[in-house]
Amino acid sequence: MSPTSTPSGPSDGEGSLQAPTRHPLQWRSDAFYDEHSLHQELDRVFEICHGCRRCFSLCNAFPTLFDAIDATEGGELEEVDRKVFWQVVDHCYLCDMCFMTKCPYVPPHPWALDFPHLMLRAKAARTRKEGVSLRNRALAATEAVGRIAGIPVIVQVVNAVNRSSAGRAMLEKTLGVDASAPVPEYHSRTARKRLKRLGTVGSVAVEARATAQTTGKVALFTTCYGNRNEPELNEDLAAVFAHNSIEVSLLAAEHCCGMPRLELGDLEAVARLKEQNIPQLIAAIDAGYDIVAPIPSCVLMFKQELPLMFPEDAAVQRVAKRIFDPFEYLMLRHRAGELRTDFKHSLGKVSYHVPCHLRVQNMGLKTRDVLQLVPDTTVEPIERCSGHDGTYGVKKEFRAASMKIGRPVMSRVESSGAAHYASDCPMAGHQIESGLTSGAAPEHPLRLLRIAYGL
Repeated sequence: MSPTSTPSGPSDGEGSLQAPTRHPLQWRSDAFYDEHSLHQELDRVFEICHGCRRCFSLCNAFPTLFDAIDATEGGELEEVDRKVFWQVVDHCYLCDMCFMTKCPYVPPHPWALDFPHLMLRAKAARTRKEGVSLRNRALAATEAVGRIAGIPVIVQVVNAVNRSSAGRAMLEKTLGVDASAPVPEYHSRTARKRLKRLGTVGSVAVEARATAQTTGKVALFTTCYGNRNEPELNEDLAAVFAHNSIEVSLLAAEHCCGMPRLELGDLEAVARLKEQNIPQLIAAIDAGYDIVAPIPSCVLMFKQELPLMFPEDAAVQRVAKRIFDPFEYLMLRHRAGELRTDFKHSLGKVSYHVPCHLRVQNMGLKTRDVLQLVPDTTVEPIERCSGHDGTYGVKKEFRAASMKIGRPVMSRVESSGAAHYASDCPMAGHQIESGLTSGAAPEHPLRLLRIAYGL
């Protein structure tokens, strides 16, 4: 089968110059999980991808598919063992970059390819049929694991074990977490405890300077990682926002955004988390707050993934319009004349990695733009995947592939001669760190901005 034999059959170029359109995810229909229908769509999409091959350099999903086809006697998809299809699915970590930057056949093109959502559909069908393995449940339980690992005394034991070679060998044997992969540190003094002085939404009356697009008051969604693994990330955010007279309050309660479960195709779990989070976020919005979260994947979850899963839910759509990346918010304030530029220190040259889940939000390079307001500072963006991608980069079977994907980023950071290197995704930052011969640690852009302000 060739691409032109697909049902709609236009020329390659038709529709390709129009802006991509994402269709809602029909995850609650029986057809979504139908095995025969799924395999028909895999055949159709993989055939088109085989004929195009523009995405060969993005991740390991596409080389896995193309190499398998090339290894057959006739070079045809129909000769490929179906087991390879599931290898392709497992190598897709839903970064969305193929949809956003490479594929010429996304909607409104009549071929209507959405490779990431097809991979998500396959993951969801497998999860409904087989359930979620103990290993994947453990790796995706960021909130529960962080709560247990962060108990005083236990936290010191957990961190010591994770730093020891014996502990890493045990982690590799039990959960398949590669011994060379970066694993996060846990803290008993979480971000929500450290920032308790800020109060929760509505508890403190502060006169905020609203602009056309921002209220000047934000409710902070600290995120699982930002709360328990790198709480200083939220402290830096709060300090920078306070310096700019932006009120920061904590949500009364928050739970995992659902991204780790989405990556497994566990959509029912995503729905349960949505039911816990959305009422808290709506209460903040109703009280006059915008929402800010420091992790790009969490912002993306509320901006894009939940709206596509629940297109009929008005509350979900409201949250999508009022949640912001921190630097997106700061740049909106700057454009309205509300951002302070009383910087005390220059940053020099910054090598800046742009995470995939930030790039696909289509907001431009706001982190770069804000940091370049600092005098005598240049920011060199690296718009390539680090290879971390949720749990993909820590799993033993994918670790080598993740390092190969991230190698161009690591090489550019290493050769940049920059005074600092940073990524909006702290996990991507540590993935880059794991591939540097210097072992230099990343500094989050919020920390760099705080340094520039002298706070």
